[in-house]
Amino acid sequence: MKDKLSPKKVSFSLAFVTGIVSIVCALLIAIAPEATLKLFGAIFHGADITKITVAISLGRAILGTAVAIVLALIIGWLFAVIYNKLK
Repeated sequence: MKDKLSPKKVSFSLAFVTGIVSIVCALLIAIAPEATLKLFGAIFHGADITKITVAISLGRAILGTAVAIVLALIIGWLFAVIYNKLK
């Protein structure tokens, strides 16, 4: 079947994009925390996310990025496998 997705390629692609987004997010929080939180509040339909935020550290940013990448690897692989089964 020609239209099959490669689970490896999909999972690595999603993990790469997720890593970039996570790093950009951490940089935005570090550079302009108030503006970034307002932006994210707008993305979440006006929810005041400042009440649930905690101070960010380099360790937290690295850990959060690593966890996001691992989850993206799993989700990307699972997506491709399910897609191929349904195809």
